[in-house]
Amino acid sequence: MRLAIMQPYLFPYIGYFQLIHAVDAFVVYDDVNFINRGWINRNNILANGNPELFTLQLMGASQNKLINEISVGSNRQKLVKTIKQRYSKAPKFADVFPMVEQIIMNDESNLAVYLSNSLLTICDYLRIKAKWFISSELSKDNTLRGQEKILSICQLLGTSHYINPPGGRPLYDRELFSNHGIKLSFINSRCEPYSQFGDEFAPYLSIIDVMMFNDQEQCSKLLQEYSLD
Repeated sequence: MRLAIMQPYLFPYIGYFQLIHAVDAFVVYDDVNFINRGWINRNNILANGNPELFTLQLMGASQNKLINEISVGSNRQKLVKTIKQRYSKAPKFADVFPMVEQIIMNDESNLAVYLSNSLLTICDYLRIKAKWFISSELSKDNTLRGQEKILSICQLLGTSHYINPPGGRPLYDRELFSNHGIKLSFINSRCEPYSQFGDEFAPYLSIIDVMMFNDQEQCSKLLQEYSLD
């Protein structure tokens, strides 16, 4: 079984979904520390041809807390309005905006659950069928850290092939994984250009942007633009 483990992000870029597409099972890593100024509660959309940061307000956010110990704030309606303004003329707005609005306006207060629900809804739209797990619900040794904790999850779920984003290259040891009977690979995502209001292509934006300008078949093709090594 191919497995990936990632912290939940807010409307992440297509590379995040390419990773989920590449595996049989995905673990939402909700019981690790929150990262300030990371991508857990913010991302970029297109505004006048340039990236514009949008942020989900949080309550009690701290790097001393786990992601699943943080609550969602009260700026949901503002985010909906901003996204509507930026993409109302996008070709797939009528198909995609109701889903985006439903995701944002979800009244779930726990950040980890809110984001996991969001990712699942998007995966369903993108026809990604990976089996879904929540890290905090797994019976594992939570005193472990780093790759030892990742390895324990892999072993618990019967993983034969663990796939990680390239940022993990300095952190994970192929030989150690191999000694546990697990192949370790890194995904190399490609953000292939697509038309955005006729402007010069702005890459690495939120998945919202991808869906607003591409139908489901086009999205499926873009999800396959990656390699493993």
